[in-house]
Amino acid sequence: MWGMSDSFPIDEVVRRTGLTSRALRFYEARGLITPLRTQSGRRWFGPDELERIHRIVALKKAGLSLGDIKRLFDHKPIDLGALLGAQRSRLAYQAGEIADAIKLIDSALSRIGRGEPLDAATLCSLIRDGENLMTDQAQAWKEVVDQYYTPEQQAEWREQMADAPEFSQDAYLGKWRALSARIEAALPLDPASAAALAFVREWFALLEPFSRNATPAMWEGSVRMYSEMENWQDKVETSFSKRVWDFINAASRIAMAEGRDIGPVPTWLHQSPSQEG
Repeated sequence: MWGMSDSFPIDEVVRRTGLTSRALRFYEARGLITPLRTQSGRRWFGPDELERIHRIVALKKAGLSLGDIKRLFDHKPIDLGALLGAQRSRLAYQAGEIADAIKLIDSALSRIGRGEPLDAATLCSLIRDGENLMTDQAQAWKEVVDQYYTPEQQAEWREQMADAPEFSQDAYLGKWRALSARIEAALPLDPASAAALAFVREWFALLEPFSRNATPAMWEGSVRMYSEMENWQDKVETSFSKRVWDFINAASRIAMAEGRDIGPVPTWLHQSPSQEG
């Protein structure tokens, strides 16, 4: 048992780990860490808790969600196949970015080898070509989102999501792609089956960072946007196909109509087919 002499206040833990105090409080609320409390309520972290925090950070970087980490800490079974699949997707994405950068460098070296001048303007143009791979995609997504949300609604969205805990976006998207791939492989599948319900629960568990903070207007706008995927899916890179979306919608409607637990959803969500996520 550690005491105050070998423990650290929360601001020192923030300095040592690079995490925010909000993130540490969120981990505590999820039962991942248990700091010592003084009579005044101030948090102090012993060496064991500090080591636990470092493990949480490492596991998050490996692509695990906080729920996965909690189950791992509690010695409960987790789907390692799905986790490794998500990690592989993230690494494959990074490998693609590296390959694109190498192509740009090879292009520049080829021009140099042919004796062509490679001035600063030309070099910057090559660099911009690589950056535009992401810039164009971000712009394409903005154009899609602008069709379904006003600037005021987008500002409200950003404000609502500001309190969401920090997490790796690449790892999160990797999990969506891995889940989508497993659903695609299972289709055609009876949307009323137990296997379909399991997919629905995984879907809403992944959606929790959004659903925990979403307002009814945000939720409805998202449902409307993805219900019309056929109008814009060729313009942007998506984590799942229209086929997967339609299947999840059908399976969700059936599960909610039967009063089944579909996973974490907003408390205000009415159990009706028009409001699924």
